[in-house]
Amino acid sequence: MDQNFSTDLTRVFFANQLELSEEQGRLFSFLTDEMLRVNGQMNLTAVTEPREIAVKHYADCAAIADLPKIGDTVCDIGAGAGFPTLPLAILRPDLRITAVDSTEKRMRYVAETASLLGLEGVNTLTARAEELGKNTEYREAFDFVTARAVAPLNILCELCLPLVSVGGRFCALKSVGGREELEQAKNAGACLGASVTEVREFFLKDPFACMPRDALRRMLIVFEKTKPTPEQYPRRYAKIQSKPL
Repeated sequence: MDQNFSTDLTRVFFANQLELSEEQGRLFSFLTDEMLRVNGQMNLTAVTEPREIAVKHYADCAAIADLPKIGDTVCDIGAGAGFPTLPLAILRPDLRITAVDSTEKRMRYVAETASLLGLEGVNTLTARAEELGKNTEYREAFDFVTARAVAPLNILCELCLPLVSVGGRFCALKSVGGREELEQAKNAGACLGASVTEVREFFLKDPFACMPRDALRRMLIVFEKTKPTPEQYPRRYAKIQSKPL
């Protein structure tokens, strides 16, 4: 990626009041090159214009960088093309992040890209979240669980909260419609041993003004796990989907 992208990325982070070091900028540039190269072989992202990537992917994921505590174990459910796993690992190298997705080739891409970037804290796991939540090795094993663009919040809670340790947190990255999803998910949180402790509503700032403002509406919804999730959860995905909590 040329110097222009580095300058554009710096402008995006500054506009969104996010910190970015020179080394982090270099890693984001490398990530962009690699993602666009691989995107020609597999469908990683529909966003292929570098300035749009900087706003919609990198600044969006960076919005959660201050939430995990130092040294937290993190699980990214439905990591797909590595969002927020890879940006979070660049910005928070102290974290130990496990990226989870049911598509093996995407997890292979994330693992290979993390290795190329020297992101030693990233591991990948090809699995379904509802099956992982029943596995004693992973159930209630993570300090911080996150998910971006995966499912409606009431469904997402049942996929993610069983993986959160008591005292840990789950953060859902949402866009337009997040407020409505939050209202529908309050019962799910209670059933699964958690409650909402923080909601951040904001607009991503596009210094190039190439995207409609409403397309940049964002919401971070944070649940804290206060007690163990009952053993019957998570249910099979078909059941979760047909009868959300």
